[in-house]
Amino acid sequence: MRRVSLCLLLLGSASVLAPAMAETVGKTVLPEPAPNWFISQGRDESHLWNAADGEMLGLISHTGFTTATVTLPSRKEAYLVDSYYSRAVTGTRSDVLTVLDLSTLATKAEIELPPKAAALRIRQHIALLGDERHVVVFNMTPAMSVSIVDVVDRRFVGEISTAGCAIIMPVESRGFLMLCGDGTLQLIRLDESGQEAERLRSKPFFDVEKDAVFDRVVYDGAGWILISQEGLVRQVGVDGKRIVIGDAWSMLNEEDKAAGSKTEQWRPGGEQPFTLHRGTRLLYSLMHKGKVDTPDADGTELWVFDTDRRKRVARLVLPVETKGILASQEPTPHLYLRDKDNKLHIYDGHRLRLLRTIEKPGAVGGLLQTLTPND
Repeated sequence: MRRVSLCLLLLGSASVLAPAMAETVGKTVLPEPAPNWFISQGRDESHLWNAADGEMLGLISHTGFTTATVTLPSRKEAYLVDSYYSRAVTGTRSDVLTVLDLSTLATKAEIELPPKAAALRIRQHIALLGDERHVVVFNMTPAMSVSIVDVVDRRFVGEISTAGCAIIMPVESRGFLMLCGDGTLQLIRLDESGQEAERLRSKPFFDVEKDAVFDRVVYDGAGWILISQEGLVRQVGVDGKRIVIGDAWSMLNEEDKAAGSKTEQWRPGGEQPFTLHRGTRLLYSLMHKGKVDTPDADGTELWVFDTDRRKRVARLVLPVETKGILASQEPTPHLYLRDKDNKLHIYDGHRLRLLRTIEKPGAVGGLLQTLTPND
């Protein structure tokens, strides 16, 4: 007992005599963004990763109501919506579009918005238009609308009603398509100031009751790829005064259909089920065998499709059920997969070979994003 007390006394004396080490707080400055960087979003923060070595580059702080982050590497800025309440989760609400410096991940500006933004982690609830000036934010309370923000002049432009239509898919320079509940697409074009200049509507092309289209859409470089819960794939875009909707093709071949049953068949699903590598036109999809109305079921396999030939070219049984997938836009893409245990797995997108796993990525929950504006 005396020996232990003596040791404690000596340790205490040493700590008193030892000179205090001053802590210094540094400011991180990131290098030029690389195409293999990606973001995993959690509830209150997002992490920026380097796929080459699996190392975290930085942390983006935000509120739990953030939908997604829009990045613009050419301006070294990122944009996201934050919602604040005067009493944490109740009281007076205020929404802002936060402008981040991609070099430091620090806030550069806040632009006040109407307190209506949809607090759902869906990538296309916020988008930067092709003019790189106007950010469009989807609102859901008390009615569907979008807020238009000029991120060059740092000002809120106005609100546009979009009753029954959601999902923002930029086209051309100042236009965007929206997916509507009556089975149509809506096109809204803005003028140079960000005000509505034109609105068009397509004919119905799907039945929301029989085979709804996922609200997880994929940018293909000129237009967008829409996929239904039964695995029908369509490419959509704009040609002058026309909204162009391509013919549908199925993810399932005759063998896949024969392997199913009256109650279960192969279906796409997950929180983030699709991604496209635009250079090779390869579409990656998480698939599971399930009943009707299981679009949120985790993927047990990864299927790869050549969208030009409309044909499956590869198939991988996943070692663990997977919630989300995203491809980088490098010549040889990386694939980022988030599994049911929140681990991140990085694959070679051509060989479908696992390169590394991030066991504890920190952010729980999580939308995956690259630093290209529409991914």
